[in-house]
Amino acid sequence: MAVNNTHLGADGIARALKNKKSVYFLGIGGITMSSLAHVTHIHGFKVGGSDRTLSPLTERLANEGIEIFEGHKAEQIDGYDALVYTVAVSADTPELVRAKELGIPVISRSDYLGYIMRSYTHRVGLAGMHGKSTATSMTTEVFLAGGGDPTVISGAELSSMQGAYRIGGKENFVFESCEYMDSFLDFYPSIAVVLNIELDHVDYFKDLDHVKRSFRAYIEKTRGCGCAVLNADDENVMDMAKGFGGSILTFGVKNEADIMAKNISYENGVASFELCHGTMKKRVALSVSGEHNVYNALAAAACGILCGLKSDLIVKGLGNFRGASRRLELKGVLNGAKVYDDYAHHPTEIAATLRTVKQMGASRVICIYQPHTYSRTKGLYREFVEALKMADTPILSDIYAARETDTLGVSSEQLAKDIGENALYFDSFEKIAEYINSSAKEGDIILTMGAGNITNLSKLFNM
Repeated sequence: MAVNNTHLGADGIARALKNKKSVYFLGIGGITMSSLAHVTHIHGFKVGGSDRTLSPLTERLANEGIEIFEGHKAEQIDGYDALVYTVAVSADTPELVRAKELGIPVISRSDYLGYIMRSYTHRVGLAGMHGKSTATSMTTEVFLAGGGDPTVISGAELSSMQGAYRIGGKENFVFESCEYMDSFLDFYPSIAVVLNIELDHVDYFKDLDHVKRSFRAYIEKTRGCGCAVLNADDENVMDMAKGFGGSILTFGVKNEADIMAKNISYENGVASFELCHGTMKKRVALSVSGEHNVYNALAAAACGILCGLKSDLIVKGLGNFRGASRRLELKGVLNGAKVYDDYAHHPTEIAATLRTVKQMGASRVICIYQPHTYSRTKGLYREFVEALKMADTPILSDIYAARETDTLGVSSEQLAKDIGENALYFDSFEKIAEYINSSAKEGDIILTMGAGNITNLSKLFNM
């Protein structure tokens, strides 16, 4: 079972870390955790950490002089003054148990991130059930082009900063704001973006109203110190914000908003549009596909406008964005078919990605999906069935358990049956690869999709 956030607050963490010289990161291989470990290390702390398996991220940290352990053992934390953990770890993880026995400070990832960001002038948080990493990356490009010298903590790697984090000046802090277990309520945004709202994380959120209450608490953090940036086309977002007394800046395509995309045109799924704000009207040409990226671009532009960046440089930054890691990322070509990898793991995300791919002119779309967690698969089962029907050939691999155990009686095999006769199920990556290697042909687009280890599948393709 996952561990709750600590909610110590920035002042509480400052007191807890007073005179401390070393920090241990439990779950250091995660995107955000590895970024926080790096930031802590460059601020002069001794840093170490562990994860279940090693990865290129942990290898990069090791090359920086950070102590990395594979697997979890209690004695690995000996000699460290504090522990930062991700809520995905179990309460009985040996280092966590040992830290509590020793009485050293124990801090959750989101609490620690809030502590790190509070000293910055502009704290730009990108939240929403979908698109956070892409919008954070796009906002990063806007600030880089605009001379904002941002410090960035993202949930996806971006080639222009050679990773998922960047250390910049003390003015602008751009960060991905995760809603899971109300993590974002430990943050201190001066600009709080909400891209979209719907039900997800059903192992934590009881219903959609619960989700809305959490997002409302998130934007309330800007009252008196900043601005909420809201998607005017998302009914749940606007309902969440009813009666909000703080500053609001809206963006959208359909409904009237403060910042709008008008005269949108598409070429092979890639949009260009007029960015309109007051008397400003600038033509934007994106380099990434899909209508959802128009919304991400509007959110990024709003952040740049609020922080005083020049409009021409905002437009340049939007065009500079070439995509983030695992967001419709081209991996190679197999038998003339293009192979992409995508992080989508919610029905809405799957549908958006498949709509985008169909705009790209594929003769056949093969979507290899790995469901992420039993609770999400069961809680949104019918939605998954309908979304995956959009692929010409949906292929299901076994559910990636992540932090859960199988107690809900749901399976990928049953999901494939309910999708229909064109759907396939295989019980191993090797069998999926064998099928793809023999059946892929020119004009196909092949998608590996999900938030688990499905990203490794393409290594088995004959590319």
